[in-house]
Amino acid sequence: MPHWRGITLLLIVNQMVALLLIAVNSHNSVLDNLILANAIGVSIWSGHGLLERIPRIPRATVHLVSVPVGVWIGFKLAAWLGVYDVTQLLVNPLTQWRILLTCLVIAIAATVVISLTIRNAEYRAELAAEQQRASDARAAEAGAQLALLQAQIEPHFLFNTLANVQSLIAQDPPLAQTLLGHLNGYLRASLDRTRRPVATLADELELVTKLLAIAQVRLQQRLQYRLEVPAALQAALLPPLLLQPLVENALQHGIEPAVAGGVVIVSARREGELLRLVVTDSGVGLLDVAASGGVGLANVRARLTSLYGEAGRLTLHAHTPSGVVAELTLPYREP
Repeated sequence: MPHWRGITLLLIVNQMVALLLIAVNSHNSVLDNLILANAIGVSIWSGHGLLERIPRIPRATVHLVSVPVGVWIGFKLAAWLGVYDVTQLLVNPLTQWRILLTCLVIAIAATVVISLTIRNAEYRAELAAEQQRASDARAAEAGAQLALLQAQIEPHFLFNTLANVQSLIAQDPPLAQTLLGHLNGYLRASLDRTRRPVATLADELELVTKLLAIAQVRLQQRLQYRLEVPAALQAALLPPLLLQPLVENALQHGIEPAVAGGVVIVSARREGELLRLVVTDSGVGLLDVAASGGVGLANVRARLTSLYGEAGRLTLHAHTPSGVVAELTLPYREP
């Protein structure tokens, strides 16, 4: 609840308490009862705020301590401001105890009302924020899937692959047929992934393998690749088309510009509750788009943030002696 609303609610409750005290504490003037009610209310409110700053203290403990202590301090504060000090219980003890206990009961009731009101406001705010996050995540996921779908069939990739098929038809028809088979399987798998809200690591590795197989036909000896993923991790769940942009980035900005080509390694490991997916290439290194991440990796970062918050990260750093290491970190989930 905003601070000003809490202060307003406190003042309203204090004045209501003062009206109740007039019926019980008729010996004091209306002004004295107002001072007493506000002194108690402010004391409880202040004590409550201080105790809530203590880490891991239960809310019930905060109430049990702040209310009686606040009532006692409120009486002392009111006495300091000129109101008769009813904590001097030996003076007319029956009246003093009646006033003290009445104020304590009223303070407990008022604290419960204020606490429930604030908690209800906090719950509504948390619910609205969660609904907004879910809505943003769905919108970001839908937008990212559309953008990724467009990226899968980008002209650079299709034109290079089809140009290779065209040249291979005359030179090596069996290899051309193999390349077309890889391309057909890749496109089918890619389109299928965009229709799923979630995929397994095995699904993503299948798609990545087809992509690398196509690239190897085109690049021949300039590309070597291997997958180093334990079988136990292949059932892990993750958003579809999350790993592929990293491999595309490694091929397009790392291996293809390198005269001698290089190696692409896709690996995975589990670290507690986190899953780390790593794509390493030995290409030209952190240059141009590869350094900034490009559109594909920007999409990956946006999806990770919308789905996992701070638990989802994508980092790029240099690989020794050459190339780039792209590392995805996300919560580990399994069926």
